[in-house]
Amino acid sequence: MKQISKADLENLPSRQRANLVNSISGYKSANLIGTISPEGTTNLAIFNSVFHLGSNPPLLGFILRPLSEERHTYNNLKAISSYTINAITQDMYRDAHHTSAKYPENVSEFSATSLEESFKNGFPAPFVKQSPVQIGCRYVNEYPIVENGCILVVGAVENIYVVPSLLHHDHWAQLDRANIMSVIGLDGYALPHLEDRLGYARPNQTQNSILDGPQEN
Repeated sequence: MKQISKADLENLPSRQRANLVNSISGYKSANLIGTISPEGTTNLAIFNSVFHLGSNPPLLGFILRPLSEERHTYNNLKAISSYTINAITQDMYRDAHHTSAKYPENVSEFSATSLEESFKNGFPAPFVKQSPVQIGCRYVNEYPIVENGCILVVGAVENIYVVPSLLHHDHWAQLDRANIMSVIGLDGYALPHLEDRLGYARPNQTQNSILDGPQEN
């Protein structure tokens, strides 16, 4: 095993340090967050930090980098209080990655890529038409992370649109059926494959597959 100490990390060039620390924590979700400005300009940005916070009530979180630079996603969701989270498929990942380019505030990333905006049932923020999993969220809170200046944004799930073929009988979503991508670090894209699904773990009991059977209570 190669040891990389705290001192080694501090001495690495910044890009190498970022690559290492971003990638060693494992595979992360890959999502496009869609917003719209008060003036009506849509915005789309890729995030690898969306995560589950709770199911009752349904909450999702994501991490924003420090506001020392212009953050169009943050400005829009604070102004409109709504945003969308959209899964990225194998067919979408190159365009999705391109949304990380620094376009001016008055330029929509939808217009700079082949990704298409879609407005549904009066929800103010744009969804990504090509995405097989689309989630409409309402901004509810934020928490500053004092150690590095980032912000944890908490959103309440208001609408979910999902391709029906992804859902099992118990509403568990099998994302690999739609070739939904994950991210390694900041720029590595991987296509996960489901190996199995295991039942509720209890002491001294064998773990059995529930991939084709009912979820235990």
